[in-house]
Amino acid sequence: MKLQHKTYFLIITLVLVTIASSCRKDFDFNVSSGNLLFSKDTVFLDTVFASIGSSTYTLKVYNQENEDVLIPKIGLANGVASNYRLNVDGLAGKEFVDIPLLAKDSLFIFVETTAGAEATLEVEFLDTDAILFETPNTTQRVELVTLVKDAVFLYPETLDDGMQETLELAGTDMGEVIEISGFVLEDDELVFTNEKPYVIYGYAAVPEGKTLTMEAGTRVHFHANSGILVAPGGNLQINGEQSEDGEALENEVVFEGDRLEPNFADIAGQWGTIWLTAGSAATIDHLTLKNASVGLLVDGTLETNATPSLSLKNCQIYNASITNLWARTASIAAENSVFGNSGSVSLYCNLGGEYDFKHCTIANYWSSGFRNAPSLLIDNVTDLPNGSSIAMDLTNTNFTNCIVDGNRELEFIMVSNGTNTFQVDFQSCSFKFNDRNGDFDNDPLFDFDNGPNYQNPILNPNTAFTDPAQNLFSLQMESEIRGLGNTAGAAQVPFDLLGVPRTENPDLGAFQFNLPDNQ
Repeated sequence: MKLQHKTYFLIITLVLVTIASSCRKDFDFNVSSGNLLFSKDTVFLDTVFASIGSSTYTLKVYNQENEDVLIPKIGLANGVASNYRLNVDGLAGKEFVDIPLLAKDSLFIFVETTAGAEATLEVEFLDTDAILFETPNTTQRVELVTLVKDAVFLYPETLDDGMQETLELAGTDMGEVIEISGFVLEDDELVFTNEKPYVIYGYAAVPEGKTLTMEAGTRVHFHANSGILVAPGGNLQINGEQSEDGEALENEVVFEGDRLEPNFADIAGQWGTIWLTAGSAATIDHLTLKNASVGLLVDGTLETNATPSLSLKNCQIYNASITNLWARTASIAAENSVFGNSGSVSLYCNLGGEYDFKHCTIANYWSSGFRNAPSLLIDNVTDLPNGSSIAMDLTNTNFTNCIVDGNRELEFIMVSNGTNTFQVDFQSCSFKFNDRNGDFDNDPLFDFDNGPNYQNPILNPNTAFTDPAQNLFSLQMESEIRGLGNTAGAAQVPFDLLGVPRTENPDLGAFQFNLPDNQ
């Protein structure tokens, strides 16, 4: 028994010694000698607007020593006054002390910034700081750099009761009033220039009898759930011009979200819509609109309009999470315009109206999720949640030299209520229409060979777009729709979206094929 007791005592002693030595190895840290390594010597945070927070960026700190070290202090050079924020080992702040780092291990530091009011002093400036790693003998630093743009900020006022300013919309059948966050533009806010970008929070409303004018080169950025609302009797005038640089688009008017980081460049649904209410009007030239929920929402009146409520020329609308252009009983004339990728219908002519589209490209190659809708949908009936429906006339509707294409088998659908007028004519248009199940065999609306709706239709050609997944819908040499346009229609729109002449051998769509100079 004594031998057994001695054996147990020896085992317990060995275990305690092992635990003690292990504890010393894990928790006895030497002060860092300043030989830390970093994943980068400068953290470049992408461009942001003043007062809008950035994305989160990562810095890794490496301990290359064979011993555990303690970093006495990690902090921002500008201290508590810094526009930057850190998260070190799960703790948020601007200064940290006694940070342990095990041998041959690494530490994550997350960096964010929100530029302050000093950004309003210039169109853009560099906001700089540094993360300091301080030891008794050395200080290592990693630089922080952010390009900050100044902007004109437009937003709802905060009222005396602490609530935010709202806009009242048309009530429901039950007499309810719908309110959205928004404000009415004042007279001195009704001209947007290209001097600074504009950032809009909530919905900016153009009141009755007023016109919102945008000069060539204007940039408008919308926060989440924001947009522009043109009230009945109001007007929107966008005066973009042809650009020399196809990437910079220096003379285009551009609408997009307010997140400037590259990883937000193609994220759909970042903001709301441009809403042209019934009785309003808009003339839009050289606009690029992207990443909305609904790009343009256009409501018409019940009466036939003598002139279009929306005139659209040389525009590109794409990457809406729902629909690029949703027209309801509207009157629209569009030419040289692209309605590209979207989460549902790209161009929706809904509930009748009258439309004239010349040399437009309607093509949806959406790849960010399931899409159960065609690129082009035309109807004159809408079913209501209560089981009833609204039916309207579709009159004087023409598509000339247009492309209807996409990555689904059926990219073109029309639905008539069978009672109201449904008048639509297609002149020299191409259609992606593979009715493999024969669902439309007996529908006269899709009689491409003998139906009265079609003159010179082209079914299922190889459009050969440059890169449709990236909304690049210019034509390549192998495109099968080159030279198939109606010359009379082309004469009405003699130059394409890029200013290339098309009166001879006109191609379909918004772009005329242009052989590069070196070929």
